[in-house]
Amino acid sequence: MTKIKRNTALLAASAAVLTLTVPLAASASTAADAADAADAAVTGLDWGECEGRAPGSRQECAVLDVPMDYAHPEGEKIQIAVSRVRSEKPAARRGALLLIPGGPGGSGLDGPSGKGQKLPRSVRDAYDLIGFDPRGLGRSTPVSCGFEQGDLAPSALRPWPGPDGSVAENMVTAKRQSDACARNGGELIRNISTANNARDIDRIRAALGEERLSAWAVSYGTYVGAVYSQLFPHRTDRVVLDSNDDPDPARVGRGWLAAHERGVEDTFPEFAEWASAPGNDHRLADTAAEIRPLFLRLAARLDREPIPWPGANPAVLNGNVLRQTMLNAMDDPDDDFPGLARLMNGALTGDLPPAPPAPPEKPLQNSVAVGSATLCNDVAWPTSPAHYQKGVTESRAKYPLTAGMPRNAMLCAAWPFEPKEDPVRITDRGPSNILLAQNERDPNTPLSGALKLREALGRRAVMVTADATGHDTYLANGNACGDRTVSRFLATGKRPAHDTYCE
Repeated sequence: MTKIKRNTALLAASAAVLTLTVPLAASASTAADAADAADAAVTGLDWGECEGRAPGSRQECAVLDVPMDYAHPEGEKIQIAVSRVRSEKPAARRGALLLIPGGPGGSGLDGPSGKGQKLPRSVRDAYDLIGFDPRGLGRSTPVSCGFEQGDLAPSALRPWPGPDGSVAENMVTAKRQSDACARNGGELIRNISTANNARDIDRIRAALGEERLSAWAVSYGTYVGAVYSQLFPHRTDRVVLDSNDDPDPARVGRGWLAAHERGVEDTFPEFAEWASAPGNDHRLADTAAEIRPLFLRLAARLDREPIPWPGANPAVLNGNVLRQTMLNAMDDPDDDFPGLARLMNGALTGDLPPAPPAPPEKPLQNSVAVGSATLCNDVAWPTSPAHYQKGVTESRAKYPLTAGMPRNAMLCAAWPFEPKEDPVRITDRGPSNILLAQNERDPNTPLSGALKLREALGRRAVMVTADATGHDTYLANGNACGDRTVSRFLATGKRPAHDTYCE
């Protein structure tokens, strides 16, 4: 689930006749029939220049009309923004590779000319690279909840409890945020969900004129890719799911939030080793064993005595701001461990580094609204404060680094709308054409959750696990062995014969 990347993201990532009367765990033949109907209903894409792209860019853009509510496909339409960079060797072209972004609330429109250009030449030759902004986001028909400025603070977009572990203020925040979405989000806010994202993807496939679609899905996008593969199994070609979410249909987004407690425990020892290494300019202690208690003491002190931090939102460094900074830093060790160490050193000495610049408000509001709607519409969340208080108290005792946040109440605890349909149950029914890529130490989508997706997919999937730390595996924070394995699969279709560990 970008630093608006994952920061806002967690709060905070297509058949015409597939209505809510059709079971979501549809048979392959039913899904194929629905996709055939979509093919007949969808016209092609009118490609043109992308707004804001540099002269000479090979990326093209188009928009696609899709039903706002698939239960009423003839009703109001919204637009999905789609992009393309064509195969660099048309004679070798196999088809289209869709880049499914993370989040929920992550943009993918610039993916083909951005991260898509990191793909090896053999993959860029084999596919047209396709990007899109999911429904409600960016250049697609946008939505906003109009949150108050304070509710856009990084440490407010995750439900950090009070210094004493109380969830009372979180329940107040949940009501205020959910009321804002109900007031300002219109009808679209009710129709943003993972299942509808999957249906939109099949509309994109049909508009491209492709019988089958390959995909590279990251983070929250792995759940979208898994749902698409479940609803439209015979419309999939080669599917890579990278940094994988637990697909538990009883919890979905609530389970993804809870996974952070385990993910941080898996990852923090790597920070401790780095922050105690001799020769490190940002060294915090002489031994790795000292780093964890140092962090916990500092966070507790900042709970009691916040330090003014001009330019930040909020304008203080408190314990939860430090914890949120730590959570962000675990995503990308090479880039972000130094920033966390600088902030800890600054808090210890009283000389804080400059506050990070705030992201532009309009795209942040948009991203948060899409992420919120997805999490709250996918599955109903408990509404009882007692439920969350019990979970937070247990989590704080067992996983003190995350202070109970992963089991706390997001705005979904006060969401005024019931989910329109049950979450999709991921099963082993369908072609064996999925490769899961996973880091062993991932703070946001930990290995424990990835193994649940691997189990659910059964014979359909093989998993390559990299001995690596950070979020996003392929061509990012994984390792060379894992990258080679994924690239070979996309370029040639060759997967490992069994689950593989890459040292």
